[in-house]
Amino acid sequence: MQKLLFIVLATITFNTAAQTQREQYFNLTRAGFNENNAYQTTAFVEQFFRLPGNKGFDASIYRVEEILKKAGYVLQKKDEFEAPLTYRIEKRAMKRDAWEPVDANISIVGESVPLQSFKTNRNMIPINCVSTPAEGITADVVFVNKATKEDLADKDLKGKIVFGDVSTQRLISLAAKAGAVGVVGFALPNYNQPTKHVTSIQFSGMQANAGIWALFLSYASKERLKEACLKGKVALKVNITTKTYPAEELTIIANVRGKIKPQERFVYSAHVQEPGANDNASGVGTLAEMARLTAQLVKNGKLNPQRSLTFLWGDEITSTRRYIVEDSARAKGILWGMSLDMVGEDTEKTGGTFLLEKMPDPSAIWTRGEDKHSEWGAGDIKEKDLFPHYFNDFVFDICKEQGKFANWTVKFNPFEGGSDHTPFLQNKIPGLLMWHFTDVFYHTDNDRIDKVSATTMKNVGVSALTAAFTLISANENTAVATVNEVKEAALVRLKTEFELSKKAIAEGKAVSDEKRIIEVWGKWYVDALATIGKLAVDPKTTRVGSTIKVATLAVEKQTKAYLELLGN
Repeated sequence: MQKLLFIVLATITFNTAAQTQREQYFNLTRAGFNENNAYQTTAFVEQFFRLPGNKGFDASIYRVEEILKKAGYVLQKKDEFEAPLTYRIEKRAMKRDAWEPVDANISIVGESVPLQSFKTNRNMIPINCVSTPAEGITADVVFVNKATKEDLADKDLKGKIVFGDVSTQRLISLAAKAGAVGVVGFALPNYNQPTKHVTSIQFSGMQANAGIWALFLSYASKERLKEACLKGKVALKVNITTKTYPAEELTIIANVRGKIKPQERFVYSAHVQEPGANDNASGVGTLAEMARLTAQLVKNGKLNPQRSLTFLWGDEITSTRRYIVEDSARAKGILWGMSLDMVGEDTEKTGGTFLLEKMPDPSAIWTRGEDKHSEWGAGDIKEKDLFPHYFNDFVFDICKEQGKFANWTVKFNPFEGGSDHTPFLQNKIPGLLMWHFTDVFYHTDNDRIDKVSATTMKNVGVSALTAAFTLISANENTAVATVNEVKEAALVRLKTEFELSKKAIAEGKAVSDEKRIIEVWGKWYVDALATIGKLAVDPKTTRVGSTIKVATLAVEKQTKAYLELLGN
């Protein structure tokens, strides 16, 4: 009885100490994160249509460099840990020239108001599109509506502009082979609500050297041109100006040296390419301010990281994957990865809810109850792909705590993939995504600075920094508290799944299938608890292991009880 009392009292002490540590980091980040800095950086970056190697991409990288230098990071000469705060810019030759859109206009001949202009629709030019002659091109339009390949077979398209109420990409190769001079079309996903946001155009690309130019139309432009075509013969005047030039691909990486285990690290990644404000100028701006604040706290002695912290800005997925795989020794020390992608939403305008995308847990296979995939869509996750780890619940609890403090809505979604968290997971490194979805302006040229919230970026930055600061300085108290946090999450999840399975069985579902779901959740959490054993930087006792054993027994006991209650 005395031993049990000791364990209970010790657990309370550890939880309180860990909470005090977390609260300390919350206080530092809430007081120090300057949302105006993040917003101004976002505003600078979102001016540009950013692709690797082009001037807008490079200007964004060099703006981050200015912020880092001013914050106290020094240019790395040999070793990334040669000083407490270092940065470097990696330059790589590109296989293809960089591409940059400059201007475009399209007008119906005989009408004074242009059909569409680059000044208001900068996504209208497909990536890799060539320029028209300087004087532009005037040609008759062949309206093919929702044509199939067979529908176009007998049409005379030579020297014409092909217009369809279908995606531009679908028409390009067919039109080029038939001798057309250009293609215009329309396609937007339903979540962009094209009939409501009638000027939106999603950015996309076309094959380089396609032998034809192409343009994307907004819903409003498509309907206007379609109406004109249905009335009779239509000609269009088109001007497109783009640039290509040899360039290097840039990635900028900043490091904060850990004092005890510098080779172990937490890595943040924010991609620079893409033309949007929320996607992903907001990630660039938020991460830049996070790096600035981290340097300030290190310099004034308020943060003493025991593991290292790395900030990375580059080309989505490519730069993060390269950072992981190019140096196997460095990769072994990456303990956590986090992607900041679309983190600045003004949700009243965009409709996108803040989400933490979890590492693959059983909800990615059995998505039910309150678990919901975003409109991005589910991936093909099997049991072999599951990634049990404490990181999911650890970060989500921190986000919820900031949400309660700041009246900020925080939700999660099962794993889907598609951003900079994916390379971490593919290389067996815990990785999470902070993002917003569904955003009605996602990937469109209406994703501009007026849709960005400085307050949202602060909430994301505070949560992301508090999580990392806690992990890179974790002690036994942190680990014990995390064990109890994950255990409670496990018991809540098991109860939820049990109730869902009980209902499913009553509705005719197979008992064996429902029991399998409970079994997998139980095992996932048992395995997740085991990963906490390496959380503390410098453990002095066996307390963490003992706490894990107790928590594991509780989860296994509850799993067994629910399986028995479900029957045979």
